[in-house]
Amino acid sequence: MKLAVFCSANNGIVAEFAEATTELGRWMATEGHTLVYGGCNSGLMECIGKAVHDGGGMTIGVLPTMVERGGRKSDFVDVEIPCDNLSDRKDLMLAQCDATIALPGGIGTLDEIFTVAASHLIGYHQKPVILYNINGFWDPLIALLENLEQRGMLRGHYTDDIRVANSLEELKKILL
Repeated sequence: MKLAVFCSANNGIVAEFAEATTELGRWMATEGHTLVYGGCNSGLMECIGKAVHDGGGMTIGVLPTMVERGGRKSDFVDVEIPCDNLSDRKDLMLAQCDATIALPGGIGTLDEIFTVAASHLIGYHQKPVILYNINGFWDPLIALLENLEQRGMLRGHYTDDIRVANSLEELKKILL
């Protein structure tokens, strides 16, 4: 499969997130899955790219020109897909993948999650949108989604569009 991974490109990420990201990347490479990601050379992006690449897997980096001009392209990108901006990046990543996984991240990751989940809700695609809830990172977001659901702000259940995996084993089950 081609798995799009959304995650933080900030440095200084706590070790537990980096360790779980490396474990995911190694598993992806071992299973022959291709990584589709933002292609940056920092944070969890660099961590997942390195783990997949070092494990012999294929990495596809979707890089906005601003990221490349800033010298932030990872050395672990095997195939580069250039794009103009972050909106293009999301569209290209979604077009390239079979499923999406959100690791810990910030505003950019939230934007990616909700863009892909909203397009799933409307019916543009049937690709899984998975929050990899490493050590409860996504618990506040899950609580927000549950609150929105309880208040009638969502069509159906949020889990119709966003799945949650609390471990790599749960993530594997959702994907398989």
